[in-house]
Amino acid sequence: MEQHVKHSNALHSVVRGRGLYLVGPLARFNLNFDKLPAMAREAAQAAGLKPPVRNPFRSIVVRAIELVFASDEALRVVREYDPRAQPRLEAAPRSGVGQAITEARRGILYHRYGLDENGIILAAKIVPPTSQNQKRIEDDLREFAAQLAARPTEEATWNCEQAIRNYDPCISCATHFLRMKVERE
Repeated sequence: MEQHVKHSNALHSVVRGRGLYLVGPLARFNLNFDKLPAMAREAAQAAGLKPPVRNPFRSIVVRAIELVFASDEALRVVREYDPRAQPRLEAAPRSGVGQAITEARRGILYHRYGLDENGIILAAKIVPPTSQNQKRIEDDLREFAAQLAARPTEEATWNCEQAIRNYDPCISCATHFLRMKVERE
């Protein structure tokens, strides 16, 4: 469920009756470690990782383990590739609603589209991983900021930007929007 919050244009996603949740590399690693090929599990062990990994600053290492898995999987797909005589099917437009959940690099991506009889999109709902992690990012930043209060503002800002990138490296360029106001007693 998405919630509007007063302090932001970003929506917060929560699970009804439970609250915030996390999508992305840490969630995938923790939920699917036993399904990884031996090569990726061995790489995780060599990096000192075992589930559950809860430290978001370890997400970059988990992403490296995912690269080991992705490389292994890409080689498997190439080895087993079987070209089809008819690679696609024609589809006539029709009205309806379609929805899907796909796994993006940053986490789960929800899509829902409503189409008219000509295939024109009448309604679209997209819930990207960033908005699903937004509440977790903000809550973690509040807690992290307290640890940074004694540091110079520039250093604390840099540390907070790094924390945001742990959840979503795609907004790493945008994190320079971060303006910290430090009130010291």
